[in-house]
Amino acid sequence: MLLYDYLDKGVSLGAASPCLTMDGVTLTYGEVQELSWKVARALDRSGVRPGDKVAILSANDPIAFSCVFGIARAGAVWCPVNPRNEAAENRDLLDFFDCTCLVFQRAFAPLVDRILPDLPRLTTLVCLDGESASAVSFEDWIGGVPAEPWEADVVDDTMLLVGTGGTTGRPKGVMLTGGNIETMSALTLMSYPFEPRPVYLALAPLTHAAGVLCFPIMTLGGEIVIMKTPDLAEFLTLVARHRVTHTFLPPTLIYMLLGKADLSTSDLSSLRCFWYGAAPMSAARLEEAIEKIGPVMAQLFGQSEAPMMISTMAPKDHFHSDGTLARERFSSAGRPSPLVRVAIMDKNGNLLKTGERGEIVVRGSLVMKGYYKNPEASAEAGRHGWHHTGDIGYLDPDNYLFIVDRAKDMIITGGFNVYSAEVEQALMAHPDVQDCAVVGLPDDKWGERVTAVIQPHAGHDVDEAELRAFVKARVGSVKTPKQVESWLDLPRSKVGKVLKAEVKARLLEGE
Repeated sequence: MLLYDYLDKGVSLGAASPCLTMDGVTLTYGEVQELSWKVARALDRSGVRPGDKVAILSANDPIAFSCVFGIARAGAVWCPVNPRNEAAENRDLLDFFDCTCLVFQRAFAPLVDRILPDLPRLTTLVCLDGESASAVSFEDWIGGVPAEPWEADVVDDTMLLVGTGGTTGRPKGVMLTGGNIETMSALTLMSYPFEPRPVYLALAPLTHAAGVLCFPIMTLGGEIVIMKTPDLAEFLTLVARHRVTHTFLPPTLIYMLLGKADLSTSDLSSLRCFWYGAAPMSAARLEEAIEKIGPVMAQLFGQSEAPMMISTMAPKDHFHSDGTLARERFSSAGRPSPLVRVAIMDKNGNLLKTGERGEIVVRGSLVMKGYYKNPEASAEAGRHGWHHTGDIGYLDPDNYLFIVDRAKDMIITGGFNVYSAEVEQALMAHPDVQDCAVVGLPDDKWGERVTAVIQPHAGHDVDEAELRAFVKARVGSVKTPKQVESWLDLPRSKVGKVLKAEVKARLLEGE
């Protein structure tokens, strides 16, 4: 399957059916297909050849997402660019990926003008929604191009090039093939509840998880309702208006959603699958979500190098066969998905037994082709014949996968290994804590001291001594934070993940 095959599959189920909807305007499957033909022909006319890299810099937008399928028809490689990145970060990414074409929204024209002088290979620039001094308008670019079938011959199986690893300096480019996306889509369809023509609401950026989840939706001829900007009040309105069946939010946004007063009066009866992932979710908040949203919560765990579906937990897996909550699974990442092998490995490449902790490693057609122009990093990630995720975890006797930390975030205090994710789960069980981060700080006595920064719910104060006692009762004295700070908010990445390195740096500055 090539990326445009997902669109064409949806067309075969009904060209007049709604495909992409935003702000009350809908493009049908047939209209998106015709637009993708035009984009492919326009790319070819502009000198973009199979294997060339084409970047899209845009907020969530149906036309921008339609261009993805045109890029695939031209045999080119789609490079999604996060619009929230700083200018220098996007310049480095476009340069490192050897992009020859950039399609962007007019709102980002000042950014493009700043970085363009440093990007000599970038010869084709297209502005999606108006005029720009440095680019041709989208309407002029596709003007005179027939909306007729056309596909170039594919020269490479790389379909998608994703930037990752921003905290280490130069970006790494994850090369994802048609086979990777096909496996991800198959796992989605076999792991979660679907009926014909689902309705998927995309609030999160289409440059990330929300975008690749569109492909399996299209194979069923489903409608994709796109939100231009994150707005949880509008999110609830759209779920009811469009009878949304599937959606995805990272835990941070789910926590905010649970705090909204109008959640209890919103009509969420159409939901069948509410995905959560991209960061660990509090077991206490998950139980609250099941109570307030319904028995539709569905976990997914993956990473750019093995997208989305390393392990899954369908809505039904949150319950025992007798209908009671399976709370013992709520801190897990579900079970390894059917087409993926998951194991736990020690530092010497030995596979560990059930219950033993080590690095989570993965095999299968979900795993990336490698890192772009970085054979050393590719070899390191694939040592011992397994892809190394960088996550520490274990498999329980029922084959549920538990992630206890990132390898780099493990704290060694008084000779004991403390996994920050376990402490964070205990903190998040406290009713006054909305979010938190646990890090290790240098300590003359302990080597490292377990340090927690909490974000209380608005209007709530948390007593440090009471909170430490609360945590100690759950995880014991060794894992209980010796220092607790309270901040109004935590530093976060572009997709809402807490930036522990920044948390740690700010704490060290304050010492």
